[in-house]
Amino acid sequence: MQNLTYGMPSSTENQSDITPNYLEIFNHMAPQIAIIDRVISPIFYVIGLTANPITTKIWLSSRMRKNNSSAIYVGVLSIVHTVFLLLHIIQELNFAWGVATYTRMSVMCEVFNMAIFIPQYYAPLLVLAFTVERYIAVNHPFVKERFCTVKRAIYVSIGLLIFSLQIASLQTYIWRYHPAQGSCYPPEEVESFEKVWTLTTELILFMFVPICVLVVNILVIREIRRITYQSALPQQARGCGGQTSTITLLSVSFYLICTLLPASIVFALQGVIKPGEITDLNTMAEDPTWKRYLQYMTIRKVVEEICLSNYSCYFFIYYITGQIFRKEVRKLCCWRLFTSEKDKIGVTSKTEYTLVVTDNTYKSDAISENRHRNKSEKSTPM
Repeated sequence: MQNLTYGMPSSTENQSDITPNYLEIFNHMAPQIAIIDRVISPIFYVIGLTANPITTKIWLSSRMRKNNSSAIYVGVLSIVHTVFLLLHIIQELNFAWGVATYTRMSVMCEVFNMAIFIPQYYAPLLVLAFTVERYIAVNHPFVKERFCTVKRAIYVSIGLLIFSLQIASLQTYIWRYHPAQGSCYPPEEVESFEKVWTLTTELILFMFVPICVLVVNILVIREIRRITYQSALPQQARGCGGQTSTITLLSVSFYLICTLLPASIVFALQGVIKPGEITDLNTMAEDPTWKRYLQYMTIRKVVEEICLSNYSCYFFIYYITGQIFRKEVRKLCCWRLFTSEKDKIGVTSKTEYTLVVTDNTYKSDAISENRHRNKSEKSTPM
């Protein structure tokens, strides 16, 4: 997260004119670093760029988002993940393969660094948003009709996007294109500000936010256990949008926590474990400082790939935990092969597609049920 995606300390970018450069150092002294980047990352690119558009299409379909505020959040989250993966490919070409991409000119340098930070800021905020919504629906069901609406979810998503744009815009001040070296890195006059700003945003968005998500999830789980203990689960679960949807959103939240917190810990070590002096490759290979730094970079690359999976693998969480999502995937991809006759002729209720719904949905269901019962009674002979 944040600087974890850059593969090397930003403060050493201005050494790009020194031979050997960091890419050469990694390839010669720690080839496993390049292998991790060049082999594992493309796998997540293929998975994410295939699965995320399918996820977006399903969650933002008119059927899924009707009376379903959480579908807005997870649908937008899939779009954000797709955008990040596309930007990450451009970045990997530059750092893992040595192909100059956004480091060729001034405007590309500043704009790209702002753009790649936006989805990194935006994604955890979206997860926090629907986690809080799930808390309201489960722990305070009597006010969910007021706060858990599709319109409010749209407004919150737009507001979080604007907030992410604002804090990411400072990257245009931090990063500079240096034509003499032909590279993009923070100049010396902003290095102190860059360190403070990066540490602050890292602590807030990638440590504090996941911790908040964890706390809210614990409160939700405790409330579900309390409802189960009181034998009131059938009534309460219906008002909360269903047990399956709760498991889906809790799984997404915990997956975010498991990927972001290790990244934040590794990033915190970046200021402690630093590279040694750049000399010839043989001398650096015997330097204990460089040995420790390369061990750290290897661990860091593994953590980076775990973090990258966070932008690629939510589709599998939705598919495993959501029965209705599985039906929609089968209908979208291969209707005749996987869809049963029961699925084809069955009429699905509104609540099947709902993660967080309003009471109006249940009122209409109750009215329809009463009408059906009255017709049955009239048709029954005395």
